[in-house]
Amino acid sequence: MASGFPITSFEVDPLAAPFADWRARGHVALIPYVTAGYPDPGATADLLDRLAAAGADVIELGVPFSDPVADGPTIQRASQRALEHGVALPWVLDQLAAFRRRHATPVVLFTYLNPVLAMGVDQFVEAAAEAGAQGVLLTDLPVGSDPELEAAFERAPLALVRLVAPTTPAERAREIAARAQGFIYYISRTGVTGARAELPPELAAEVEALREVTSVPVAVGFGISSPEHAAAVARVADGVVVGSAVIDAIDRGGPEAMQRFIASLRRAIDER
Repeated sequence: MASGFPITSFEVDPLAAPFADWRARGHVALIPYVTAGYPDPGATADLLDRLAAAGADVIELGVPFSDPVADGPTIQRASQRALEHGVALPWVLDQLAAFRRRHATPVVLFTYLNPVLAMGVDQFVEAAAEAGAQGVLLTDLPVGSDPELEAAFERAPLALVRLVAPTTPAERAREIAARAQGFIYYISRTGVTGARAELPPELAAEVEALREVTSVPVAVGFGISSPEHAAAVARVADGVVVGSAVIDAIDRGGPEAMQRFIASLRRAIDER
């Protein structure tokens, strides 16, 4: 395990203190994802409440986007359905603000750049922070792609979560880690998001290699679809990210089934 979780070189990292507390208690964070507005806008508030009640430590709240290239068919479909209902970024922030009045569970906004640029970066940062977001994950803003834009987010009162893939060379991983806030989202496999039957056998070694180049918390996602997966990831990582399997649970049995699924992941992580 890493020796600690510094607040990094940036002035603001709202997720640093929670992760430090969780590590001190041997607690691994459960980080479920939901697409705002799916399966319909009226469901979002209930789903967020149920995620918090079932033991989510951080919620990834997805902003629907018309071309979610990093996402697999499940989240693409959820995003498209939400867009058909007219869901857009301002509505998502309104939902977040309402959730924040009910719960303290940290929220990371999961989005692509286009909705943010359409709103305006400064306006987005101000609105997201005011609504109660603790972080933002911009899937199409890799380190070095737009230094001015990255600097604007790094100065913001939001943790800028970074992605690292299995194909990322060690030197590049160090570069990403040096610019990471909140936690590093380690992609457990190549390709797009989606539930898988098995986790890669080399996952533990890959996470350990990443730990050697960073003291920022490492959360693992992509392909986690069962309590067994969650427990296995929790043995090697600081956080477990679950996305497509959450959407699948909603499709199978609605909000109640999703809450039961999240609770089963929470138990598996805690009993690992």
